[in-house]
Amino acid sequence: MKRVAFITGGSRGIGYGIAVQLALAGFDLAINGVRPLEAVTEAIEGLKSRGSDVIYVQGDVASPEARTRMLNEIKEYYGRLHVLVNNAGIAPRERKDILEATEESFTHLITTNLQGPYFLTQAVANWMLQQQGQYANFSGCIVNVSSISATVASVNRGEYCIAKAGLSMATQLWATRLGEFNIPVYEVRPGIIRTDMTAGVTDKYDKLIAEGLTVQKRWGTPEDVGKAVAALAKGDFPYSTGQVIMVDGGLTLSRL
Repeated sequence: MKRVAFITGGSRGIGYGIAVQLALAGFDLAINGVRPLEAVTEAIEGLKSRGSDVIYVQGDVASPEARTRMLNEIKEYYGRLHVLVNNAGIAPRERKDILEATEESFTHLITTNLQGPYFLTQAVANWMLQQQGQYANFSGCIVNVSSISATVASVNRGEYCIAKAGLSMATQLWATRLGEFNIPVYEVRPGIIRTDMTAGVTDKYDKLIAEGLTVQKRWGTPEDVGKAVAALAKGDFPYSTGQVIMVDGGLTLSRL
């Protein structure tokens, strides 16, 4: 019986890159997104073509009711869950200097990018503990996809940085709490990744990368992030709970 992975925001961008690599690694998948099913059919079929059984669980991770419903759908269809990838996230609707940014934007970002994943992790962790009692060979893990913005300050999107910094601490908290149960929790921290979210700043980062912003002079890809997550999900880093995997082309290296 295949292991099952649940990827939030898994129908496009980084999430889809992760889903593809987990499919290639032999996982069956539950993919989450807020778009209607007909908008993600092509993505779902692409994953199925790689040999995975795939279900789409629509819902906003910021909503407690949606989180409960999504997990119930996974339980009903698969009856099991081994890997949670907290990938879903949003950018500010408007990039505003922190001297001008609104409380509404802050609340919206924190609820979606931090509060939602935190309490989804809580629910999944408790389900994983139940499964440990049911299956002697159960093996689970949780991966949080954050950002270099967890430590790199951008004053025109402070709410995003704070949410990602909080997710980084959440990784450490859950790794500590679940350590006794041998359920590792990891953080993958992407840098500049070419997705629809970064499409509007392509020219800016093309120039910065050419000028040496990253050690490896190219954009990152969803595949780069997906390969890192797949290695963690497969159990290739069994003694590294709580650790951060950088996928940033060396952007955050200290250099002279």
